[in-house]
Amino acid sequence: MSDLPTPRNGPSVYLLAAHPNWRESRVNRRLLAAARALPEVKVCDIYVSYPDYDIDVPAEQASAAAANLIVLLHPVQWYSMPALLKLWLDEVLAHGWAYGIGGTALQGKALWLVATTGGPESSYHPQSYNRYFFDAFLPPYEQTAALCGMRFLPPLLLHGAHSASEQEVLAHVAVFAERLKAYPAWPELAELDACPACDVPATDRPQELSNAGPPQGAKALLTDGAAVPFASVGAP
Repeated sequence: MSDLPTPRNGPSVYLLAAHPNWRESRVNRRLLAAARALPEVKVCDIYVSYPDYDIDVPAEQASAAAANLIVLLHPVQWYSMPALLKLWLDEVLAHGWAYGIGGTALQGKALWLVATTGGPESSYHPQSYNRYFFDAFLPPYEQTAALCGMRFLPPLLLHGAHSASEQEVLAHVAVFAERLKAYPAWPELAELDACPACDVPATDRPQELSNAGPPQGAKALLTDGAAVPFASVGAP
């Protein structure tokens, strides 16, 4: 399911590429190609690997646990990530594995968001149609990293992907490739806070839900004969 083996020496990178239609991609497919050209990067194109949305959780957990850096590469869709990538988070970042009691598999690692938007940067402004600065849409990513004991690295963004010039796109891809090759020798890392500690009390995670597995919006738990869908982390 992944394109390249992870080398034994040097930092390991696991990149999750999520685009529902690569043929319509102008920027992300070039970023994906650049990542595939780097031997230190292990790539999973999740829409190709899991067209039926049936994610191989043990395999994905093994790949994530083996990496020092996890990269989320995707276009921003409705102010968030594509649906299959969200499902990956729901199923792979399980309670007792990625967070909560015993969930230490990702502690000390880093999460890097590499994303593109269709609208220009000026559209992410209180006086424009997206109404908020883009930073307002980052807390779910940041908190996902924090709950798993990971550092959330400064995102690499390209706004206005539809209208960016060819020179801008090439320059963006070059920066992306150089950053991947240089990790973890990024000057700004020394200024970032250490990995956070977000302890989830046992009382906030009932035992029957812990045994049932991770929260999964597409799956349900039978309670008194009725199907009750799981919600997000911490939902009642």
